[in-house]
Amino acid sequence: MAQLINGKEISAKVKESVKTETKEFIEKTGVVPGLAVILVGDDPASKIYVGNKKKACAEVGFNSFEHILPESTEQGELLDLIEKLNHDPSVHGILCQLPLPKHIDERAIINAISPKKDVDAFHPANVGKIMIGDYDFLPCTPAGVMELIHSTGVSVGGKKCAVIGRSNIVGKPMAMLLLHENGTVTICHSKTKDLEKECREADILVAAVGRAKLIKGDMIKEGAVVIDVGMNRDENGKLCGDVDFSEAEKRASYITPVPGGVGPMTIAMLMKNTLTAAKLSLKG
Repeated sequence: MAQLINGKEISAKVKESVKTETKEFIEKTGVVPGLAVILVGDDPASKIYVGNKKKACAEVGFNSFEHILPESTEQGELLDLIEKLNHDPSVHGILCQLPLPKHIDERAIINAISPKKDVDAFHPANVGKIMIGDYDFLPCTPAGVMELIHSTGVSVGGKKCAVIGRSNIVGKPMAMLLLHENGTVTICHSKTKDLEKECREADILVAAVGRAKLIKGDMIKEGAVVIDVGMNRDENGKLCGDVDFSEAEKRASYITPVPGGVGPMTIAMLMKNTLTAAKLSLKG
């Protein structure tokens, strides 16, 4: 039976560390790290995420700036707001909650955020830095996944790693982070010919595809580390991941639950990135 990887506990440790470091940083520099969060529209899930980010900022000692805009906001208005925040010295991190309404070009918005304030690490300049292993920020979810893997004491070096999903937000950067730690990485997706085989060979399996219980127990290698990034609803409307947890925990050595696994880590890593951005702002 697998050991549970408790994302709530590990994220609390990360936030406590950020809180201590922030206190020292403020005492030394007089600068209070500031995070600006932009939400366009009234998507209920996005509202919850924004509320959680505001709460986390208060926990670690950051200033939090909320910009809630109506669904009808034009792209030009949003770009103007980002430009203003780019030049605001009290704002060190800018996060625009995705998804955006269909009439707004997400890529244009991501590209407009200053790479020095891009605490999501979505800007092409930051993506390129991650590719070559010389980065200031890491995308929050993949960075959180790495913390969870490290917490098990299992070394990534030399292990076969399978990442299920190839999104720009999780799948692709996740593969790069595993590669940076000398994992042998396979990225699987909808066109992968034998997904079961790829999964069964993986010592470390990261599922990030957004399909409820896609990964069955018999697809898990005995003793594998299983990280479930998925957040779905099952046939009963209950929250579940991409991995069939009840089956997978019988074969894995370590596994994350949904909820309470990867989710809390994402916000903890956002706090870490915002503190890094505040430090970088003093270097000009």
